[in-house]
Amino acid sequence: MSVDKFTPYNGKTIQRAPQWGRVPGELREAVTVVSQVLPFRTNQYVLDELINWDNIPDDPIFRLNFPHRAMLDDTDYATLRDVIAAGDKRQIALHAGKLRKRMNPHPAGQQTHNVPELDGKEMSGMQHKYSQTILLFPKHGQTCHAYCTFCFRWPQFVGDGELAFAAEDAQGLSAYLARHREVTDVLITGGDPLIMRTNTLARYIEPLLAPEFEHVQNIRIGTKSVAYWPQRFVTDRDADELIRLFERVVNAGKHLAIMGHYNHPAELRPDIAQTALKRIIAAGANARLQSPILRHINDNAEAWRELWTTGVRLGAIPYYMFVERDTGARSYFEIPLVRAYEIFRDAYQRVSGLARTVRGPSMSAFPGKVLIDGTPTIRGEKVFALQFLQGRHADWARRPFYAGYDPDATWFDQLTPAFGAEKFFFEDELPLPSPTARELAVVGA
Repeated sequence: MSVDKFTPYNGKTIQRAPQWGRVPGELREAVTVVSQVLPFRTNQYVLDELINWDNIPDDPIFRLNFPHRAMLDDTDYATLRDVIAAGDKRQIALHAGKLRKRMNPHPAGQQTHNVPELDGKEMSGMQHKYSQTILLFPKHGQTCHAYCTFCFRWPQFVGDGELAFAAEDAQGLSAYLARHREVTDVLITGGDPLIMRTNTLARYIEPLLAPEFEHVQNIRIGTKSVAYWPQRFVTDRDADELIRLFERVVNAGKHLAIMGHYNHPAELRPDIAQTALKRIIAAGANARLQSPILRHINDNAEAWRELWTTGVRLGAIPYYMFVERDTGARSYFEIPLVRAYEIFRDAYQRVSGLARTVRGPSMSAFPGKVLIDGTPTIRGEKVFALQFLQGRHADWARRPFYAGYDPDATWFDQLTPAFGAEKFFFEDELPLPSPTARELAVVGA
């Protein structure tokens, strides 16, 4: 029976959880040390319903929630552990802050290239990378019911105002949309917008239903609550009000898409998780499944087959398999691109056509969303076949291009053009930032 009272835990309160006594000492230490750098938060539902405590530390949801020592470099871990033992809070904060800045907190040009302007003023809490889609980060949605250890949005949760995106209200979005009628999609993200009460969420959504925003056809909500707190849609005191908000959006003629972050099929197995998904779909909304492929979590075809098959049976649409982004504890979760493609292909072959709506593996890189479409041999050279699903320039979409085969590459910036070419076709229009420039930006030089 699922818990209905939301009980969160962080690095300071996790010892109150009934399961804490089952966590070995070295893993407890890792929670203390790593959570000074990367955010840690879980809740009683995750502990009770999603983690197999007979299989820790190898249980995928345990690794998805609890920090592990290997998420930091050995030297960094030992140094930070010693600083923590000395007990100087200022030194702990300074050291943790230095480590964060080395973790590429804003990949793919999030702060340098994606923030839009209106009348020469940056629009805080918004990103506009692709012409049709604007991202909004509501101030009140800057947390989650639990944090994933891989999350590329981790800077939103560490209490550093310089790293976070946050929109104070919906007025800036309305002003921007009034001038940018090419925008058809608004993605409300975070954090998690569904950490907010329904009446607060409505303040961001309902203005978009006005006639002057008829060009906004699709409203998307990015959320992990479907997995970490499905009670949000079923038993929370304003769960019915939330469903009615969804119905108002649909009745206003908008397409409402709940972008569900499901990283493992275990998150869809509980009855209440399935009930939540059914209620979302019954309200007229569309539910989609997306996740990066992660070492230790879902780096096997069977996990993806079960996730996509179960999702389809419940009425959801498999959407994306992403490649883990180049940020945070990336080295702990990344796998070679060729392995990611093999897993995707293996899982794809095991599902019916209804689940083959999924796209991947896809890298959300600086130039755009780059799809790995195979590893063919062309004119005697083995290559990565690539294409943009989205690009900073619209005419890049679905244009095939090729990179030299590299069995060890884990991210797009490790690839080089195939067939002796000096650069990729798009670099004349949008040169990639050099590694040196990225590194300097990360350390604040």
